[in-house]
Amino acid sequence: MESKSWMDRPVRIGAVRYLNTKPLVYGLAEQLPSAEIIFDLPSRLADDLARGDLDVALIPTVEYFQDPNYRIVSDACIACRGEVYSVSLLSRCDSAKIRTLALDEGSRTSVALVQVLLKKRLGIVPELHPFPIGSDLDQLDTDAVLIIGDRAMHVDKSQFEETWDLGQQWVDWTGLPFVFAMWTARADSGVDLRPIEAALSAARDQGVQHLEEIAAQHATELGISQQQCEVYLRDHLYFYLGEQERQGLDLFRQYVDELLAVSHNG
Repeated sequence: MESKSWMDRPVRIGAVRYLNTKPLVYGLAEQLPSAEIIFDLPSRLADDLARGDLDVALIPTVEYFQDPNYRIVSDACIACRGEVYSVSLLSRCDSAKIRTLALDEGSRTSVALVQVLLKKRLGIVPELHPFPIGSDLDQLDTDAVLIIGDRAMHVDKSQFEETWDLGQQWVDWTGLPFVFAMWTARADSGVDLRPIEAALSAARDQGVQHLEEIAAQHATELGISQQQCEVYLRDHLYFYLGEQERQGLDLFRQYVDELLAVSHNG
């Protein structure tokens, strides 16, 4: 297939509006002025990329695993090298006794991560229940709950016997970073990805240099202080896909494949 430059037509880039992606898209319109940047939910972006409606999209790790034709476009990503702060397992009992688990519907990657950690570390395969967006923790009667994003930042953890920060748990256990999302394209898209790759990295670099400004802009809408917002972006997230991140990604893929094999056989 003849390769098209992104200059031939507007390249279609899909991103999400979540706080953790703000540094990645901060300077993107400036780097790719002719690009069409579409904001949507991660699951919809993954669907649109699969259909070819998007050329490049920031999709969750588990979505990237779904298609062998996908390739990572940039060294810009959303990862953590320790406590991530916004992805937690809250348990009303000792973690070794968890039998029922409610899953926040906001992230398939975090859903897979908590199941991997429980299975590989504790040998637990809990009965799974939904934790719909908009519902309250008090409405749940499960032993434990996976909670992510804004809700995880605001929750009162004192009512729980044990709490896990899933980023920290993964890093402590594997010694590797955890990657939540990355810029992805289809290998057969026919689009020249080289200028896009450079632009995504440059946009990330610009965003990382303006974390204070991003925090000031978005803290109020999230109901957290500007300092909390800046600390989250600067100290809890890591935006560079290096060799260690790729090793962590490969290991997580291996464990997700094992998890899927068990569920299919079961």
